[in-house]
Amino acid sequence: MPISNEILIEKLTSKFGSAIIKSETMYDILCVTANKDINLEILHFLYDDSELQFQFLTDICGVHYPDALMPLCVVYHLHSLSTNTRIRFKFYLTIDNPSIKSATPVYAAANWMERETYDFYGIIFEGHPNLKRILNVDEMTVFPMRKEYPLEDPNRVDKKDFYFGR
Repeated sequence: MPISNEILIEKLTSKFGSAIIKSETMYDILCVTANKDINLEILHFLYDDSELQFQFLTDICGVHYPDALMPLCVVYHLHSLSTNTRIRFKFYLTIDNPSIKSATPVYAAANWMERETYDFYGIIFEGHPNLKRILNVDEMTVFPMRKEYPLEDPNRVDKKDFYFGR
C-alpha cells in the first residue's frame, strides 16, 4: 500500500528539520527540496528506513536554470517497490561550487547516472569512484547541457531561408 505524501514529509521533517527547504506534490509525486549538504544522509535514511524502503534509484539528472540564484540542480527520483511509492528530491548548487556528495555508497546504480550528469552539466559528485566523462570526449572543456551557449551559430550559411524555398 502506498505511503501518503503527508506521512513522507512528516518523517523527513522530523528527522532533518530545517534542512528540508520546501515540499510540494506534483503529479501525485512528493517533490522535496533540501539542503545539498545532507543529500547522502537523506538518501541513507530513505533507503534504510524499514517503513519507507526507497531502495530503487530510478534516475539522477541535472538541470540548469541560468537566471536563478543557485542555477544548477541535481534531481533524484526514488521508488519504493515494496510500497509502490515514488519521491523526487532536488538539491540546488551554485556555478562557483557545483559539488554534492556522491550517492554511490547508497545506490550502486548512481555510478553511471552521476557520470552522465557530470559530463553534461559539470556537477561534481564528491566521493565518486570514477568521475570522468562518459559520453563526450575527454578533451571537451564545456558542459553542453548548460544554457550558456547559443543554440546555433548565426553566421552559418547552410541555414539560410533561401535554401529551404522560403
